[in-house]
Amino acid sequence: MTAPDRRTSYGVRAAPYGFLLPAAILFALFFALPIGYAVWLSLHKVHVSGLGLGSGARKEVWAGLENYTDALGDGELADGALRVLAYGCLVVPVMLGLALLFALLLDTERVRLAPFTRLAIFLPYAVPGVVAALLWGFLYLPDVSPFYYVLDKVGLPQPGLLDGGPLYLALANIAVWGGTGFNMIVIYTSLQAIPAEVYEAAKLDGATPLQIALRVKIPMVVPSLVLTFFFSIIATLQVFSEPTTLKPLTNSVSTTWSPLMKVYRDAFGSGDIHQAAAEAVVIALVTLVLSFGFLRAANRRQKQEAR
Repeated sequence: MTAPDRRTSYGVRAAPYGFLLPAAILFALFFALPIGYAVWLSLHKVHVSGLGLGSGARKEVWAGLENYTDALGDGELADGALRVLAYGCLVVPVMLGLALLFALLLDTERVRLAPFTRLAIFLPYAVPGVVAALLWGFLYLPDVSPFYYVLDKVGLPQPGLLDGGPLYLALANIAVWGGTGFNMIVIYTSLQAIPAEVYEAAKLDGATPLQIALRVKIPMVVPSLVLTFFFSIIATLQVFSEPTTLKPLTNSVSTTWSPLMKVYRDAFGSGDIHQAAAEAVVIALVTLVLSFGFLRAANRRQKQEAR
């Protein structure tokens, strides 16, 4: 028996690292490096000496946690967080509730044209967020919207969906319209993975289709519901495209309506890239804490139920 070639053995052991290398490079260049640069910027500030007219009068110096202190005490950033919280309380329950309802309906035996229905519900998710916001924005404008024209002809009042409190409903509608299809596909895929023997056993016990949905299907797709809720929290905290796109159409959307809009204004409007970097890091940390806190609580509850 011949001894194994060392070069062949080394090549076999190194093969997984070779496959992982492109992903690791992309992760480092487009994820880790930008995050590290943002943290570095957040720990510095620009010091202006004299009149600040020359390039030598502006110098980047160490700021420590000064930018973070300013960010945490910024009233505009806190107000934007409260607005996003109210927005999320509208979007997440409605979107996940509709996604679960559609998934359960498509999973029934008597449903017709299921492939077409799945595609029709999922299709809005394929529309880019900016395009969706523009589409709904023009539907909200009284001068060009066919809905307002019909309401005017029948003599019904015309609500101002882009003014005041209804603005939250208008923004939430865009998010629900675009995100329900993706969450529905995730839940529906989980339903399809349930063994048919489970349904047959429930039917033999005399369970109705509604009881099967409430007592069998929903409990078994809880992991998918947790996953979709996790994604929805992240998307809600990072809302930016919809209010930014609707801003030219109404005076109710300020440049600091959401935390990310505040970061964008400070970075490219006010020109304080260091303060914007600190705000972005704070938002990322809050998102990380909330997301992993929720996942940990959900996993702990599942372990308790399994016992």
